[in-house]
Amino acid sequence: MDLITLDEIESRFTSEWVLVGDPELTESLAVIRGRVLWHSPNRDEVYRKARELRPQHSAILYTGTLPDQTAVVLWL
Repeated sequence: MDLITLDEIESRFTSEWVLVGDPELTESLAVIRGRVLWHSPNRDEVYRKARELRPQHSAILYTGTLPDQTAVVLWL
C-alpha cells in the first residue's frame, strides 16, 4: 500500500480504527503519514490483525471522536 498522510487516512476511513505501518512521527509522536495495513470500525478486529501481521513499526489510530471519559494508553 502507498504512503499516505494523516489527512488522507482520516478522510478515507471516517470513524474507523486504522493500523498504520511504518508511521512517520513528529517529535511528540503524532502520526504524519504511513501505510494503512488494516482498518475497521471494530477496534478489536484491528488489534487482532496487528497481532497477526506483527509489523515491526506501527501505530493504531481512531479517526472519529472518542466518547467522554475515554482513557488512552500510550506504550512504546
